[in-house]
Parts: sequence; structure tokens; C-alpha cells
Amino acid sequence: MHAYPAQLAAAVAARWARLERLSDPGPCELRAGDLPDSTALEQLISIAYQASLLEEEARPVRFRILVGDPGRLPLDAGPPEGLQPLVFATPRPYDEQELRRLAPAAKYHRALIGVRQSGAGVFEIWGIVQSGPRWLLSVRGGRALPSPLPSDALVVRVAGPGLVAVGLGDVTLGELRVGQLQGVPLDAFDAEWLARRFAPFRAELAAEHDAALGPGAVPLDPNLIRQVSQHMFKRVIAILRETHHGATLLFVPDARVASLLGDEGTLRLKYAFADGAPRRRHRALFRAVMREVALAAAEAPSPPERAGWALFESSRRPSVAALDESILEVSHLIAALGDVDGAVVMTDRFELLGFGAEIAGRLPVIRTVRRALDLEGSASDLVPIDSVGTRHRSAYRLCSLERDAIAVVVSQDGAVQFVTWYEGGPTYWEHVPLAGSDP
Repeated sequence: MHAYPAQLAAAVAARWARLERLSDPGPCELRAGDLPDSTALEQLISIAYQASLLEEEARPVRFRILVGDPGRLPLDAGPPEGLQPLVFATPRPYDEQELRRLAPAAKYHRALIGVRQSGAGVFEIWGIVQSGPRWLLSVRGGRALPSPLPSDALVVRVAGPGLVAVGLGDVTLGELRVGQLQGVPLDAFDAEWLARRFAPFRAELAAEHDAALGPGAVPLDPNLIRQVSQHMFKRVIAILRETHHGATLLFVPDARVASLLGDEGTLRLKYAFADGAPRRRHRALFRAVMREVALAAAEAPSPPERAGWALFESSRRPSVAALDESILEVSHLIAALGDVDGAVVMTDRFELLGFGAEIAGRLPVIRTVRRALDLEGSASDLVPIDSVGTRHRSAYRLCSLERDAIAVVVSQDGAVQFVTWYEGGPTYWEHVPLAGSDP
């Protein structure tokens, strides 16, 4: 059955209660009394939901709401580090039509509509809060900069028709996506099974780096390349979600490329790239990041024991900033290739083979797929594949045959699945980051 604002309100309250019982709830701060009671919370979400179904001059209505009194916000701050609250001389009614009219002025990625409770189950709009786009960086893979959203701020995000999420600061408490409640946040990039698949490539890069710099260099954090690759592909996924086109990224074993793309293979690659250095730009960027981070560590007044991601994020070296821009451009390239029908195909050594791939050939017939309920797939349930489209079914069948392949499938509605063969069957993880943006 479909879920609606009442179910989302209940899910948010339940997650709030679970977080309150934890000694460390993560990057959010739960202030007693800040969560409206069940009736008021449902009313808050219901009006936002109704507004999501409207249009403003043929444009979809997208907005974010900051729930709370403006007196809790400093009046002399503003983006990029802080929030700039612009308080109306006279509050406006909190209803779907007012949200529709204000949404174009409070751009989704850069501003929020300020709302406070003015009575039992009654809210009012007190103004607009300019935030800037830094809150997006955690999911888009940008070099870390502090989000201006307070960790105790209750935020409602409306990203499109029926797409409503409630968060505390940048942490998502619950999300309603076209009639379905999204589960507990599950960031597939944190899964150890995924890290193991690319471990040989990371080890190869580390050996090359050590040989190039010699014994006197500051050693690198072993997780650096994992974090750089996440940095890149979080950006790819974020860009793809915003296009609302849907796409598939395939990572296939390097040793199996010839057979996969041959005449009898399972992939028909319409736009194949010629062999050469441009296909392997990812590898060149990874090596350059490793080199620059090691040099930055050596030049630091107090060199760290290990040079890692934190140094890459904080470095002000022009060469590091240029590398970050290069990674962004590669992310846009991959996302653009994904806009063409068919899959983008890469090897497990991050070599870009081509795009527009059709998954065909003699693929196994499957009727169910496992849906992992935790990061390492220790709990799962079986889902019939006839409930999803051709893009997903093709990915499930390919991973049933090519058991070292990984597919990342982005739906038109912005949902993301990581698919692979895992512990005896095709399995997918619904990628729902803890701190996430919407399509």
C-alpha cells in the first residue's frame, strides 16, 4: 500500500525516538521539545506534500522548510558559512498555495522557507533563510566544508511531486518517495563488500606510488583512494538523480572485458572508446591525488604520521584545488554519458570503456532478487523482479551471470540501487545516504 504524510510523520517520530536513546546519535543534535507532536507534525508534512503536487507557472514546486523561531538564528551571518534569515514584517499563512508562491524565491539548493508553530497544530511562515549550497556537499562528494545548517534544525525538503523528506540538520530522519517510505539510511559507499571488490586496484596504485616517491615520503592513509573514488562517484550519482532520466553504471572485471564485449558476449557497446590514456584518466587522477597529498604532508609544519583524505580536503595548494576540479569534470562526463540510453561501462580498474551498452546475450532467467536490509547483506528479503523496469531487470540478470560485476542503477525518480552477486544470489542495496540531497 502507498504511504502518505501520516506514515512519514510516524516514521520520523520513531527515528527521533531511536536517536534519543543513543549515546551518540551522530552529526545531529536532538533538542527536547523541538519535534512537533504527532498531530502538528502530520499537519506540517501534509501541507508540504500537497504543495509538492502543484505547479508554479508550469514549473515543479520545490522548496525546503526550516522549522523553528528566527530568534534562534544569528542576524549578522550569511552564506557560505552561515544562514541569513530575512524575516517578514508580517507572517504569512502556512498553506500549500503560499508555499507554491514562495518556492521560486527560495531556491531549493540555496534557501529555505522559515516556518514556526503559532498554535496547537498551526504554523505560519515567518520569512526566507538564505543558506547557500554547502549542505549538498556531503552527498555530492565535494571537498568538505561545514554545512551552514545547525545540527539541531528541523528541515522539511520537497524535491518534487510526492518527494518529501524530513531531516535534522543534514541528517535524514525519514523520506517519502512517490508513495513509498524509504528505510533507515543505508549508504552503500560505506559497505565493506564494496571496498573489497576494488581492493586489488587500490593495492596496485599504492605500490606504484611507493615506488615513485621512495622511502623518505610520508606514508599515505590506506583509505585515501577509496575516499577519492567515493568523492567522484557520489558526484556522478547526484548529477544523474537531478536529470530524472535514469541511468546504469556497470563495473566489470578487467580480466573479462574481451569476452564480455566480444561477439558472444553479454554487452553490446554502441559507443566504445578507442584504447589509450584518455580511457584511463581516472587512474591518472588517483595517482596525482596520492602524489599531491604526500607532497602537502611533507611541506606541513608538523607532518602527519599518515597523509589522507583530511589533508586533501583542507589543503590550499593550487594543485590540489585543480585536481578537485578535474574530478568534478570527470564526474560530469560520466553522468552525461549516462543520459544516453544504455549503460556506461567501466572496468574494476576504473577504465572507461564506453557507453550506450545493451545488456543482451544468453542471460539467466530469474524471478526474484535479494534486497539487502543492512550494509553487509546479513539480513535480506526476496523481491519479485516483475515489480521493476527493464533497466533494473537487466542489471539483476547481468550480475547473475557475471558475478564479479557491479551495477549502479539510478531510476527516473532518483532512487539508487547497487547490484551485484552476493552470497549465492543477485542482491541489491537501496542507496540512501545518512545526509542526503534529493533529486
